[in-house]
Amino acid sequence: MAILGESQFHVLAVDDSIIDRKLIERLLKTSSYQVTTVDSGSKALQFLGLADEERSNDQPSVSPDHQEVEVNLIITDYCMPGMTGYDLLKKVKESSSVKDIPVVIMSSENVPSRISRCLEEGAEEFFLKPVQLSDMKRLIPHLLKSKPKEEQPQPQPQQQANNKRKAMDEGLSQENRRPRLSGLTVV
Repeated sequence: MAILGESQFHVLAVDDSIIDRKLIERLLKTSSYQVTTVDSGSKALQFLGLADEERSNDQPSVSPDHQEVEVNLIITDYCMPGMTGYDLLKKVKESSSVKDIPVVIMSSENVPSRISRCLEEGAEEFFLKPVQLSDMKRLIPHLLKSKPKEEQPQPQPQQQANNKRKAMDEGLSQENRRPRLSGLTVV
């Protein structure tokens, strides 16, 4: 499933459960992404450089291969003590320096109002746990959006409105798409 240059993408994974954190880290690394893991929303903010100065004494628990690299995507659990994934999403989207980083929320609970609220607040995706390798394919369009502008082909003006839908469609395999029907006559 690797795409050309995929390993240049750096994902920040946030989950208070060590088991879920290790699972998401393994799935992301299997998909050739560079991964940093932290166990709370406040440590994620710290890693992103958004933490309050009074919290700066705590060191984030990051994966051992952590390097100073730009974060291209944040994937976070919804239910965490202290700061929820929703709170982290809001802080990221309110920040001028990291607001363009795509955020994906994960939860083991399928609560439609929660999912809607996260998507309305700016989350790119909402994954139900346990996250699977097939979910990693759905990250590709969001990671591509996070690339610097000079590396992306510039869309034509008429295409700009359809970019999000088009990116989502490109992430779907042919067998998961509805057949396109043409030449139908309404009776």
